[in-house]
Amino acid sequence: MHRTPRPWRRRLDMAFATHCLVRCLSSSAARHAAIKHITVIGGGLMGAGIAQVAATTGHTVVLVDTSEDILKKSTQGIEGSLKRVAKKKFADKPEAAAEFLQKVLKNISTNTDASSAVRSTDLVVEAIVENLKVKQSLFSSLDKAAPEHTIFASNTSSLPITDIASATTRLDRFGGLHFFNPVPMMKLVEVVRTSQTSQMAFDALTDFTKALGKHPVSCMDTPGFLVNRLLVPYMMEAIRLHERGHGSKEDIDMAMKLGAGYPMGPFELLDYVGLDTSKFIIDGWHAMEPENPLFAPSPMLNKLVAEGKLGKKTGEGFYKHKSFKEMPRQCR
Repeated sequence: MHRTPRPWRRRLDMAFATHCLVRCLSSSAARHAAIKHITVIGGGLMGAGIAQVAATTGHTVVLVDTSEDILKKSTQGIEGSLKRVAKKKFADKPEAAAEFLQKVLKNISTNTDASSAVRSTDLVVEAIVENLKVKQSLFSSLDKAAPEHTIFASNTSSLPITDIASATTRLDRFGGLHFFNPVPMMKLVEVVRTSQTSQMAFDALTDFTKALGKHPVSCMDTPGFLVNRLLVPYMMEAIRLHERGHGSKEDIDMAMKLGAGYPMGPFELLDYVGLDTSKFIIDGWHAMEPENPLFAPSPMLNKLVAEGKLGKKTGEGFYKHKSFKEMPRQCR
């Protein structure tokens, strides 16, 4: 005998159907947003490190730079780094180490044509020179070549993500992924969202970071994000203390190591980071916010940079260095 559904039962059935549809669409969107194929633009230290970590975690990676020579050096560096990882991970299993190395390297390919490299990618991570116009020009051209679903991200440590993204038509699919050096060792990644970054894009970037085995922290698009926003003014204030004669660089470094438990003092850190890098960052922030005393330039820093004393990489900065082959770990 046919019975006409009661109104409350009809509403319940409709609500259940709607719930199933929403879950289905949500799962579909999540699958669509999953990042499997990435393109890293820039074969330098940071770009190569990002490519290595992504390939190690099973992502398909295309590493892009302007010449085959640069890419050859990048892949050699990645291979050397992976061999060290494999030796430690598979200390008594040479066959497993060799298999690990081949498997990871198989996930990495190279290309000198950025536009062709992004035509089937889920994510573009840019790690090139810290120059706004150069970054904007790059992303403007990639915006025309990449699929609609592709998310763009910059590894910039000092430039506004909003300004970089303005050169594209995908403001909702643009964010920041600020890795730290050396990428294979440093766990932190700052995931930066602008006022126009969509929740789906932000979630995809966060999930991607976790998939790499990193620890993401959420940041808004403010100068220096979190780490550098605190770190750079701290280093600049140390220079100002020294400029005013309130402490020697040796005493200031020792005070912060023994008093605050820091692994190195601000002047040691400045030399590791590179005085030119620190000057570039503070000059950029000062131009954006000239009235902010935290961003005031330093005559002493300017003088050292003008003299070519850039820190560890040149053999002399605030200190003289006998060997300057080590790379900075605290800050890009």
